[in-house]
Amino acid sequence: MSLLKPLYTDKPGMILLGVLAATTCLVPVCHLVFPETHVFYISTYTMTLLGKYLCYALLAIAVDLAWGYLGILSLGHGAFFALGGYAMGMYLMRQIGDRGVYGDPVLPDFMVFLNWQELPWFWHGFNWFPFAMLMVMLVPAALAFIFGWFAFRSRVTGVYLSIITQAMTYALLLAFFRNEMGFGGNNGLTDFKDILGFSLQSDITKTALFICSAIALAIGYISCRYITQSKLGRISTAIRDQESRVRFIGYKVENVKLFIFTFSAMLAGVAGALYVPQVGIINPTEFSPLNSIEIVIWVAVGGRATLYGAVTGALVVNYAKSYLTAAFPDAWLFGLGALFILVTLFLPQGITGLLRRKEAK
Repeated sequence: MSLLKPLYTDKPGMILLGVLAATTCLVPVCHLVFPETHVFYISTYTMTLLGKYLCYALLAIAVDLAWGYLGILSLGHGAFFALGGYAMGMYLMRQIGDRGVYGDPVLPDFMVFLNWQELPWFWHGFNWFPFAMLMVMLVPAALAFIFGWFAFRSRVTGVYLSIITQAMTYALLLAFFRNEMGFGGNNGLTDFKDILGFSLQSDITKTALFICSAIALAIGYISCRYITQSKLGRISTAIRDQESRVRFIGYKVENVKLFIFTFSAMLAGVAGALYVPQVGIINPTEFSPLNSIEIVIWVAVGGRATLYGAVTGALVVNYAKSYLTAAFPDAWLFGLGALFILVTLFLPQGITGLLRRKEAK
C-alpha cells in the first residue's frame, strides 16, 4: 500500500487510472464478443488506433517527467522511442525465419537483397524475447546516460541542451537511413509475422497488445508519480526552479538530472516497443526531429508537470491529428500549429490547467 500512497492525493490521476482500467476491460469485450453489426462493436482498426494512442501517452509521460518536473526540454525523446521500436522490430524480424520472401532462415529479407553473407554481430540474441526486452530498455537508457553524462557535467542547460538533443536525433536519423548500418535503411523493418509464437494478424494478439499498452501506461504513470512525490522529485522541481541554489546547498545536480533523464528514456523505449507490433513497421522517419517536437506539443497542450495532463494532451492531439488528416489532409499541419499557438497564448498551463482554474472558482 505504501507504493500507492503518492496516488491518494492525486485525484485526477486516480480518475485517469480508473478510466484506463475501464477502457482496458471494455474495448476487448466490445471487439471480441459483439458481432460487427452490433452498435457496441469496436473494429480491429479502432482498437489498434487506441493502442497507438496509449503508447503515445506513455511517451508523453516520459517527456513530462524530464521537462515538467526537471526543466529539461528534450527534443530528442523521439530517438529513445525509435530505438525501443527498433529493438522490438529486430526481435520480430528474427521470428520470420524462412517465411520471408527469399526464404533465408537466418538473414532478414533486406540483408539477402543487399547480398549480406552473415548476420551482423549486433543482431545476435534478438531471437530471444527476454534479450530483446532487455535491449528495449537498455539501449535508450544507455544512450541517455552517455549523453547526459557529458551534457549535465558540462552544465549545458536551456535552449542549448534542447538543440543538442535535437542534433542527436537528427544524427541518428541520418545514420539509420544508411543501408550499411544493418537496420533496413530507408524502408526500415516490416513484414512481421508473429510475436511469442502468436500471429500478429490474430484478433487475440492485437487485443493482447492493446491490454499490454494499457498496463504499461498505468505502470509508467504510477512509477513517475511515485518519483515526483518522493524526495528525489522535490529536488527535481527545485532544480527546475532554482538550479544554482540546489547546487549551492550541496546536492549533486548532475546525478539527479542523469537519473531522471535516463529513466525517462527507458519509458520512451518501452512505448516504442509496444508501438511497433501494433503498426507493423519501424523506419528511420521515427527519428525525425519533427516527431520529438510534436511530443512536446502534446505535453504543452495537456499541461506540463501534471503527468495526467501529458496523457490528456497525447490523446487529444493525436485524435485531432487522425481526424484532420482524413478530413483536411492538406491543412492538418496548420491546424496542429494553430492549436499549439492558441494553447501557448491563452492556456499556458494547458487543458488541465484550465480545468484546475474552474475547480478553484
